[in-house]
Amino acid sequence: MSVIRNEPAITPELIADHGLKPDEYERIIKLIGRTPTFTELGIFSAMWNEHCSYKSSKIHLRTLPTKAPWVIQGPGENAGVIDIGDGLAVVFKMESHNHPSYIEPYQGAATGVGGILRDVFTMGARPIACLDALSFGDPSHPRTRSLVAGVVAGIGGYGNSFGVPTVGGEVRFDRRYDGNCLVNAMAVGIAETDKIFYSAASGVGMPIVYLGSKTGRDGIHGASMASAEFGADAEEKRPTVQVGDPFSEKLLLEACLEIMAADCVIAIQDMGAAGLTCSAVEMGAKGDLGVTLDLDQVPCRETGMSAYEMMLSESQERMLMVLKPDKQKEAEAIFRKWGLDFAVVGHTTPTKRFLVRHGGAVMADLPIKELGDEAPVYDRPFRETAAKAAIDPASVKPPLTLADALEKLIASPQLCSRRWVFEQYDHVILGNTIQRPGGDAAVVRVNEGPKALALTADVTPRYCEADPFEGGKQAVAEAWRNLNAVGARPLALTDNLNFGNPERPQIMGQLVGAIRGIGEAARALDFPIVSGNVSLYNETNGTAILPTPTIGGVGVLDDFTRSMTLAFKGEGQAILLVGETEGRLGQSLYLRDVCGREEGAPPPVDLAAERRHGEFVRMLIRDGAITAAHDVSDGGILVALAEMAMPGKIGAVVATPAGIPAHAFWFGEDQARYLVTAPDADAVARLAKAAAVPLIRLGATGGRAIAIEGERPVAIDELREWFEHWLPAYMAGPG
Repeated sequence: MSVIRNEPAITPELIADHGLKPDEYERIIKLIGRTPTFTELGIFSAMWNEHCSYKSSKIHLRTLPTKAPWVIQGPGENAGVIDIGDGLAVVFKMESHNHPSYIEPYQGAATGVGGILRDVFTMGARPIACLDALSFGDPSHPRTRSLVAGVVAGIGGYGNSFGVPTVGGEVRFDRRYDGNCLVNAMAVGIAETDKIFYSAASGVGMPIVYLGSKTGRDGIHGASMASAEFGADAEEKRPTVQVGDPFSEKLLLEACLEIMAADCVIAIQDMGAAGLTCSAVEMGAKGDLGVTLDLDQVPCRETGMSAYEMMLSESQERMLMVLKPDKQKEAEAIFRKWGLDFAVVGHTTPTKRFLVRHGGAVMADLPIKELGDEAPVYDRPFRETAAKAAIDPASVKPPLTLADALEKLIASPQLCSRRWVFEQYDHVILGNTIQRPGGDAAVVRVNEGPKALALTADVTPRYCEADPFEGGKQAVAEAWRNLNAVGARPLALTDNLNFGNPERPQIMGQLVGAIRGIGEAARALDFPIVSGNVSLYNETNGTAILPTPTIGGVGVLDDFTRSMTLAFKGEGQAILLVGETEGRLGQSLYLRDVCGREEGAPPPVDLAAERRHGEFVRMLIRDGAITAAHDVSDGGILVALAEMAMPGKIGAVVATPAGIPAHAFWFGEDQARYLVTAPDADAVARLAKAAAVPLIRLGATGGRAIAIEGERPVAIDELREWFEHWLPAYMAGPG
């Protein structure tokens, strides 16, 4: 290639600025046989960074179970697809927008929602729900309050304006997220099983069409920024954060679904991370074709944009499609009707080369398959997390009474009501939300019903740090429990693996251990992983976040009218505990927030018991044998009991079983457990015995307090006040 004017010389400093290590640059030289142009260096930087290439995680991700008879599309496409019967499919995925949300909370979170919505409707699905999983720093940190306000406003601003309900998720606070908040967004859509669209191009000479909004300079190097840890210069990276327009995205959705229905599309790809570069390369490479782009045809909203800027821009609300030539005019008319840009910017070729022209010059000429296939794949050294000893319940001396401990926990940042968050989201738009945020899982009707989906997002990072393998298992198991608790049959999951710097063996050990745990649980529960995302380098000045492998679960109910909620339904009903209790206090919230100790092994996860107990609870719901169900997780049985009592202001009278210290029984976080209420306890006991499921009766619903025999009763009104107070008061600011 001839030397291109007005492009900087390639220097070691420029290479480092692009996130490429010297040996990776030498790999590029060997691959193309010459020094790359500046534009080519940017393209390699985009395609070979951690965010796009998964170079540190790929060999471990390959071990995950991804197939089942109901899986239509597993990992490797814009989103996963599963069959739910009646000719319908669920399309879903979770993605992170962590680094941008720390730099610019509103736009970072908003464009995270926009990006994951495009991943879903790119596949031909109409989005019906969103969820989010948010991790913030210590409430006392000077940035935490503003980050919470900006992120929540960004999620609500985009989702509400686009017109999709945000129906569930989780929010946590921990000092380990002080310098690096996490914003994980999940989107779910519905499509017909025979009308799924994929990203692999086919046919030579097919037009490649740019669709949607114009290209600007926002988001340049966004993917590269997501593949590096933060330092003191985090604020200087503000220009790399994209700017979203939910109204344009709504138009893009409708236009895309309309041209799909008109049978115009051969292949389609969202312009997400690395923008035009990644979308064009992936479409060509997956179809074993070359791609030629003419950047002079790209609609730009800023003048004088260079090839480098256009190729790396992450401006939002854009798509790239390969269209059927005889449908080009029809497709253009549809997009023009919706007021969106439509431009033929290239063609497929038989060369397997990625050729980029701009201003009459060839700015890039690269082997298209190798751009992805030859990206480095690292088998990084890792150090497994040292095993921690289990905590003897008898060794933990309770500093507070059971009543005082319950009040302290229910008012804590970790367990208090998230109403301040979810009331900023429109969770009922479209009219299909059956169970709103605040329960075990959201329930959303499919079309007019009776079929419905149950949706959840879960992880317990403190478990994952103490024991990544057990923590990974537990994240999957809790998603499984949440779906079962509303009566849904769990079908598949998506994951978002958030970790620190994989070049540090202890961090890589966390990632490897968590993936192993996730895989083992997914296999044991027939709960395959069909999509996901890996977000690494989540650390600032050498301090990593807690390992946070978020699990998004999807289940199906045949009849939404039979979905179960956690609220007590009346007085005089038996309160039953499904599952065994040993009083596991290691890594529990009681041990941390009441006793001031962060130590011990997390509770082990018995996957056979998880499966048996979950299927048992689901059977009880199906047969109408119980009136409420709730999984027991953070805070243990007493917190779960309070969460069931508060919605209907119906109390409970219970007793502590013999054999286990009371504080360990009520606040231990043993797994595979559910609380249920039943009008006929004896009938449920007979069913449990037949299914070999442990079951004990704790007491009965009634009154206006949580009353444990021999302890001070805690009034429900008082509990509700504690529960609802902390977050609004915190967000209102000091004083």
